[in-house]
Amino acid sequence: MLRPALVILVLLGILVPAPGRADAPLRVLATVGMIADIARQVAGPCAQVETLIGPGADPHLFTPAPSDIAKFERAQIILYGGLHLEGRLGDILARLARSRPTVAVSEEAVPPDERLMAGDMPDPHVWMAPRLWRGTVAVIARALAAARPDCALRIGINAEATLARIDTLDRWVVASVATIPPGQRHLVTAHDAFAYFGRAYGLEVNGIQGISTSSEAAIADIDAIATLVARAHVPAVFVESTVNPRTVSALIEAAAARGARVAIGGMLYSDAMGADGTPDGSYVGMIRHNVEVIVTALGGTPAPLPPDIAP
Repeated sequence: MLRPALVILVLLGILVPAPGRADAPLRVLATVGMIADIARQVAGPCAQVETLIGPGADPHLFTPAPSDIAKFERAQIILYGGLHLEGRLGDILARLARSRPTVAVSEEAVPPDERLMAGDMPDPHVWMAPRLWRGTVAVIARALAAARPDCALRIGINAEATLARIDTLDRWVVASVATIPPGQRHLVTAHDAFAYFGRAYGLEVNGIQGISTSSEAAIADIDAIATLVARAHVPAVFVESTVNPRTVSALIEAAAARGARVAIGGMLYSDAMGADGTPDGSYVGMIRHNVEVIVTALGGTPAPLPPDIAP
């Protein structure tokens, strides 16, 4: 049975005219893979979803190339995170909003009182907490159904299935993180992208850089984290797929100077998913990979994977 919010979504879609041919797949451009993956799951064959910022690229620093102009021109709907995630794209997205639906999915999905702040800036890494990221499903579904009313029922059904999968993922993360010994629940990463994850699952999180990678980490930042790592006997620290690993290497050297032996626990996905077509190239796969790496490196054992979130 459809939930009330999605029943309203379906009715809304019936009342709003769709752009272009009603039977043509809707052309959707998503800035990052985490948004694109949810849009693909929800839309099914009703939309063709393209990703602007691909695997390994940093949305904080991304500047569109001339070849990206065609992607903007093709798009009938643009989905982006907001909360300053896309940094340099802000002005472009504001201009595009004058000519087509342009939806800041994180801003719409996460109430202000649930957002984390870093000084006066909101933390945009909402996808790190599946129970928050599930809110983007309804936001994306409403936008797609409004543009393709003939697909509204299918979109609503797909949205329910996507929510169920994210809920399963969240329960699995809770069970897996619970196996980490309490004294070892320290997550140290290249930049501060995991605060929502830490709040949701009870880990103390420290990033060498701040929530954005637009500025280099200072020596004082590395020294402060190295002191924490040594005092707390943190067994492992983590590099990220979109951040140069040199700051983590410098951290390990600084911790060694304090008498602490720290390993690199593995590579985490922070601002981008894995490559298309790989087990890590989906939102569920991204979170699954991160949890398996974190839990194992910090002394826990990942829980058995339920079938609907297995690779």
